[in-house]
Amino acid sequence: MARVENKIALVVGGARGIGLAVAERLSSEGATVFLTGRRADEVEAAARKLGGRARGLVADASAPDDLARVVTAVTDAHGRLDLLVLNAGLSEPAAIADQSVEHFDRHFAVNVRGMVLGLKAALPAMGDGASVVLMGSVADAMGIPPYGTYAATKAAVRSYARTWAAELAPRGIRVNVVAPGPTDTDMMAAVPEDGRAALIAPIPLGRMARPDEVASATLFLLSDEASFITGSELCVDGGMGQV
Repeated sequence: MARVENKIALVVGGARGIGLAVAERLSSEGATVFLTGRRADEVEAAARKLGGRARGLVADASAPDDLARVVTAVTDAHGRLDLLVLNAGLSEPAAIADQSVEHFDRHFAVNVRGMVLGLKAALPAMGDGASVVLMGSVADAMGIPPYGTYAATKAAVRSYARTWAAELAPRGIRVNVVAPGPTDTDMMAAVPEDGRAALIAPIPLGRMARPDEVASATLFLLSDEASFITGSELCVDGGMGQV
C-alpha cells in the first residue's frame, strides 16, 4: 500500500528543486498534492508534471494573504489538510561587513516568517494526527561564511520545530525538520565548478544530495512509519555536519 494513500498534502515552495521532488514523491505514494511557487510558469509546469491529482497555486510564501488563500483552496476542494511541507526558502551570500537591512529582512521574511505564517494559516484545516515537515539545513548548526543570515534563519526554523512539536502534541500533530546539505538542484547547477568542489569537499560521501534523497526523508517523516517521531531533525547531508 502507498505510504500516504488518500492524504491531502500541501507543499509550499513546491514548484522546483527539493520542493518539486517532495511533491512528486508524495503524489507517487498516493497523496493528492497542492503545490505553490511564486512564478506562474514554474507552478503550471510542476502541476502538469505531477498529473491529474496535483494542483498548482501561485503564492508568495512570505505574504499572509497568499498563504490564507492557498489553505482556503485546499479546504474548499477537500475539507482538510493532512500533510504540510514548508519548503520555500532563500539563500544569498553576504559577509557581515556587507550585510544590508534588505538582505536580512528578505531572508527572515521568506525563511522564517513564511514558515510561521504558513503553519498558522494551515492549522485550522489540519485534523488530529496531521504531520508537518519544515525544510531546514545543516547550516543551522554550522558556521558557513558568507551565509550567516541564511544559517541563522535555519537555526530559527529548528527552534520553532521544537516548540511547535510540544505545542501541537496534544492534537497528535507531529512537527519535524529535514535538514539537507548541499543538494544538486537547478539552482546549484549555476554554481561555478570550483564553487561546487568547495561545497562537496567537506562531505564524507563525496557528493551532493539528490533532490529525491531529500524527498525520501521527507516522505518518511510525514508518513505513519514515523508515528513516534516529533520535534526531530533528520539530516540528509552525506555526513557533512555529523562527522
